[in-house]
Amino acid sequence: MTKLNKALSLILLVLLAFSCGKDKESNFTLKGKIKGLKKGVVYLQKDGDSSVIDLDSMVITGQPEFTLQTDLEEPILLYLKLFKNDGEEHYIPFFADKGITKINTTLKNFNFDVTIKGSEQQKLLDEYLGIISRFNDQNLDIIENSFTAQSANDSIAIDSLNKLSNSLIKRKYSYTIQHALNNNDSELAPYLALYEIPSANPIYIDSVYNGLTDAVKNSFYGKKLADVIANRKSEE
Repeated sequence: MTKLNKALSLILLVLLAFSCGKDKESNFTLKGKIKGLKKGVVYLQKDGDSSVIDLDSMVITGQPEFTLQTDLEEPILLYLKLFKNDGEEHYIPFFADKGITKINTTLKNFNFDVTIKGSEQQKLLDEYLGIISRFNDQNLDIIENSFTAQSANDSIAIDSLNKLSNSLIKRKYSYTIQHALNNNDSELAPYLALYEIPSANPIYIDSVYNGLTDAVKNSFYGKKLADVIANRKSEE
């Protein structure tokens, strides 16, 4: 056997060993379909300490279906990234847990046509985002009306719209806090406190954390929330 053949054989064995090890360790599977996609690359990613980490990837060459896998220790937010060489970033965030998650969407409206079926945390996140989208729609209406009022130099309307905007922000924060308190046994609760309402009154952030079950307090997001609270108190 030539040196080249030996080298190729060694590389093949390493790849096979890696593949078998990966299948053995994977306890999470993402099955997806992107209607209309003919060519591209899909990635399964998570947040790292300073950058996004690729967990798995698959090259799409004609088929719209794909399967990505990784190993999860606990529920965590992951990302489905689509690279199609158009100079833009395409991401779908979702809450993953051990087992199977299914994501279906379209190439034309990658972020807006998406349906996700998977973890219990994702169900709660969908419920939350459904309400938040209504707040966002109302905010867009206020912004549009504010432009009109400013163009007309209508100070009374501007003042009224500013009050409506402030009230909407308070209602949005209030709903987020309540959703976290109502789901204190889900990893979504500390996640919302960390990333959706980080500037909320510390009293409410503390209330969310104190209401968490012990299991959630010991979760990835529970520990991160505890660190944020501890750092804040050390600076007071």
